[in-house]
Amino acid sequence: MLKNGFYGAEAHGAYETASIGRLELEEGGVIEDCWLAYATAGTLNEDKSNAILLPTWYSGSHGAYFQTYVGAGHALDPEKYFIISVNQIGNGLSVSPFNTADDSISMSKFPDVRIGDDVVAQERLLREHFGISELFAVVGGSMGAQQTYEWIVRFPDKVKRAAAIAGTAKNTPHDFLFTQILNEAIESDPGFKGGEYGSHTEVADGLRRQSHIWSVMGFSTEYWKGEEWRTLGFETKEAVLSDFLDPLFLSMDPNTLLNNAWKWQRGDVSRHTDGDLAAALGRVTAKTFVMPISEDMFFPVRDCAAEQELIPGSELRVIEDNAGHLGLFGMSANYMPQIDRNLSELFAS
Repeated sequence: MLKNGFYGAEAHGAYETASIGRLELEEGGVIEDCWLAYATAGTLNEDKSNAILLPTWYSGSHGAYFQTYVGAGHALDPEKYFIISVNQIGNGLSVSPFNTADDSISMSKFPDVRIGDDVVAQERLLREHFGISELFAVVGGSMGAQQTYEWIVRFPDKVKRAAAIAGTAKNTPHDFLFTQILNEAIESDPGFKGGEYGSHTEVADGLRRQSHIWSVMGFSTEYWKGEEWRTLGFETKEAVLSDFLDPLFLSMDPNTLLNNAWKWQRGDVSRHTDGDLAAALGRVTAKTFVMPISEDMFFPVRDCAAEQELIPGSELRVIEDNAGHLGLFGMSANYMPQIDRNLSELFAS
């Protein structure tokens, strides 16, 4: 079924798949065979009390975590914990517009999926395939943070600790519009014909435009002013686009990005409480660290801090990093030491 080499183990690292069966969606659609791609590290202990879930972000996969966040010397240490990263529905590795053979849900007909659908699917996978009924922690960045918030509001009795990195519990109007502009970069491409399109090569110009939007919003103004991209081996700012961001986004399937963007825009745990965000976050019983990135232009500290104040017993832990939102990839040398320090303190609580 795979038609693009980007969506496979070579690019993202080894993974397994498992079906959770029929998944009824919040928007009324159905995925008859919902299968999820996941990767694990470490060993689940006898009482299954050491499981940590890592939900994925927009355009990302389990590989982004396992390459940067997981390993000996990190807080996410496989010698201590059973770490499982589940790829969100529609990201190109789990069941997606890109890889399904079911004509009823293929390509542009793939149903709208919400953050809540991902979390329901993940809970079923953990319970039915691993026998895990309670998580030691959920740790997620960006869209992974949206899923983290969904977990601790929807299943408060199933999560003991949570770290929401560079993301919000309720998407802001600014973030909705930003994501809409990302979509328009693809949809304005001549290869996009009324919603009927095929491979990434047919909308290459649109994907390149999206790459360039990420360059000016994903990295902060301070990152560009300080030429901090030089630490990554680039000699010019233009090379960051041509040699890093463009090749990355030109490898992606437009359907996966549009599908994930739709749920990103509508991430909102307050739908559980008739729009009352304080009531929704007041449900949380997990020890929660809210961890915004200081120069993030998508999820600024003030937005994350306002939500943190609504979560009982939570703490605000700001990650100081000029890279901005794309700092999630570990672009700066001081990023992971801060993540590891904060997660270690959370895990010890």
